[in-house]
Amino acid sequence: MIGNDIIDLSIAKTQSNWQRRGFLEKQFSVNEQQLILRATNSFILVWRFWSMKEAAYKVFTQQNEMRFFAPKNFDCLLISEKKGIVFYKDQIFYTSSIVTQNYIFTLASYEKLTKAYSKFVIPEFINTMIKIKLEDVTKFSATEIEQKKSKNGAPSYYYKDILLTRSCSISHHGNYGVFSLLYA
Repeated sequence: MIGNDIIDLSIAKTQSNWQRRGFLEKQFSVNEQQLILRATNSFILVWRFWSMKEAAYKVFTQQNEMRFFAPKNFDCLLISEKKGIVFYKDQIFYTSSIVTQNYIFTLASYEKLTKAYSKFVIPEFINTMIKIKLEDVTKFSATEIEQKKSKNGAPSYYYKDILLTRSCSISHHGNYGVFSLLYA
């Protein structure tokens, strides 16, 4: 299973005030709060942690088919400039993040070295681009590939009754969209 998240930093700057009273305490563990407050760029660290939590949450909800809101319960640990770990209950999620001046993208998985296919696209074209990629990989016509969602909204792609994706995660925020796939 994989999960992803993308954050448009220009939108995060204008539409969310992470410095407002109580925000950090509600969303982040004590350890994360300390790291954020000591960081050279607290704004970037807030949104990297948020992206890691969201990506790990998507992995968990695909596996467990339940939705909930508890970001503080997902505890982030940075390993390097790109790598991180998220802990939730007895689960460990391995993350890889790309941080640019425009966006933060994170991919999460239960496994350290997941070989997922990820593609950045214009948000309105995500579904079409997924079908085109699956057509390229499977040779089934994109027009005959369809998306089906689980009870909790996680997408899967099928050609007739043939499952084409083991795991699929879709994210979009502001000007950015991304999809990540594990093929069946």
